[in-house]
Amino acid sequence: MPGTAPIHIIGATGRSGLALCHALTAQGRSIVPVVRSLPRWQATGLAASARIARLEQNPAALRAALADATSIVLTAHASHLPAVLAATPTSARIVALGSTRIFTRWPDAHAHGVMEGARAFARSGRHGVLLHPTMIYGAQGEDNVQRLAALMRRLPVLPLPRGGRALIQPIWQGDVTRALIAALDRQWNGPHELVIAGADQVAYRDFTRQVARAAGLRPRGVIPVPGAVLMALARLRLPGLPRITPAEIRRLLEDKIFDIEPMRAQLGLQPVTLAAGLARTFGQQRADS
Repeated sequence: MPGTAPIHIIGATGRSGLALCHALTAQGRSIVPVVRSLPRWQATGLAASARIARLEQNPAALRAALADATSIVLTAHASHLPAVLAATPTSARIVALGSTRIFTRWPDAHAHGVMEGARAFARSGRHGVLLHPTMIYGAQGEDNVQRLAALMRRLPVLPLPRGGRALIQPIWQGDVTRALIAALDRQWNGPHELVIAGADQVAYRDFTRQVARAAGLRPRGVIPVPGAVLMALARLRLPGLPRITPAEIRRLLEDKIFDIEPMRAQLGLQPVTLAAGLARTFGQQRADS
């Protein structure tokens, strides 16, 4: 059964953090948002009183914000895990979001930060889990499928490295939220790491077709273009097109698929299909517009 103590949520105004705050509040559970900006939290309309802390910039404020914490969720970048561990009571359980980007052949600053956080968590001996999601879509304000849809509104065909054959396994935001809650309600003995991913493994070109249909667009054809050429074009920041970084294009050169049986077994989570998640994503977008 869920505990009655408040859940401290670091990064409560971020996409995954805010989704978690809404879900826990809807369940009648008490939360303590830990945020950088009080006005930004107040703009969410949620009633919980926030505590202000800037993580590594103000260790004393972070210690004060977490002094009475028994369960902590870190939805800010996992590179902040060392600072959170240093400020947290040793008895507190910790659930944090990392990223499957740590498994890439081309780690960037984001991946190295997650790796640093994972090492600190493993050394800490704390009870809890670091969840590594695949690409998350469907959060309010996210720009993964929304940018792709915007790109398809501008282009009659899609230039993709390897012709879009690389496999991906995106996870819907609602399933990320469910995973965080399931992790909070599970007893962890020591530090753990767990990948959370979507139900479907699809080629990126097929992913673009599903996004197009969900967005009410005609699926675009695909033109194979060398990754180096597309990365060079991305640096030009072509006018009228959504911003796509060279690093994002390079990641389209590798498969990003994972076994979700451990997620099912440990969290009891069966993720929604990609089609269902996209339908909910664009259905909510139309409802909000």
